[in-house]
Amino acid sequence: MTDIGQQMYKIVKKLFPICRSITGEGTRETLLYLKSLLPNLKIQSVPTGTKAFDWKVPDEWTIRKAYIEDEYGNRIIDFSNNNLHVVNYSTPIDRWLDLKELDKYLFSLPEQPNAIPYVTSYYEHRWGFCLTHDHRQNLKPGLYHAVIDSEIKSGKLNYAELVLHGEIEKEVFLSTYVCHPSMANNELSGPAVTVALAQWLLSLNNLHYTYRIVFIPETIGSIVYLSRNLEHLQKHLIAGFNVTCIGDDRCYSYLPSRNGNTLSDKVALHVLKHIDPEFRRYTWLDRGSD
Repeated sequence: MTDIGQQMYKIVKKLFPICRSITGEGTRETLLYLKSLLPNLKIQSVPTGTKAFDWKVPDEWTIRKAYIEDEYGNRIIDFSNNNLHVVNYSTPIDRWLDLKELDKYLFSLPEQPNAIPYVTSYYEHRWGFCLTHDHRQNLKPGLYHAVIDSEIKSGKLNYAELVLHGEIEKEVFLSTYVCHPSMANNELSGPAVTVALAQWLLSLNNLHYTYRIVFIPETIGSIVYLSRNLEHLQKHLIAGFNVTCIGDDRCYSYLPSRNGNTLSDKVALHVLKHIDPEFRRYTWLDRGSD
């Protein structure tokens, strides 16, 4: 592994245990760590209820503990062991349920029986637990105690921005997500590689273009950022890339812009032709997001 690879691996290892979401302490902790690597990174706070076009910043989510115990006190699911075990943004709960009722609040993937799914409920108040399908299938009838010690209340959304000024004001935009919890590919590969890109750009003597690099919560963070910077971006932006899901060992993939004919598209296709001719091409309708 090269030095840069070791540095990126260190970033992922540091951030992997943190429970992140679109808001909350885990996301702030993550951004503060990234700032320790990029000292000029500016962390921004946007209060709950702030309008962003026809969206608004949601309440902030805090989670302290969550578990399910059987009637004998055996803990069969524990958030402290894996933060994917809890539906992200789960409301608080402290209830006894029989297995049939509890099953309504359990999520698993039959097609991936050994994987814990990542399930969110940012904009709908509900609660739930995630577990492997094999584990779910082996639960025995009886009573279960479901506990989620969480809080959803007014707070703030955080994102971070780094601007590297070049010889001209035309900008290249790089964005990546900081809202996903313990998943190495989606999404810690993006922040790790984006930090490495930023550090490489900082090492260059003279930048021709200006580079704007943001670490944001997916969707709502991007909408908030655009609502606060739209006129500037419309005036200066010439190309932009979203760095996501680049940590696996499969081929590269390419998701075009909405119209598929921007400078970003042309650059991406040119580079991919040389580094991975077998890259996978999606359409905008195949894969949405940012």
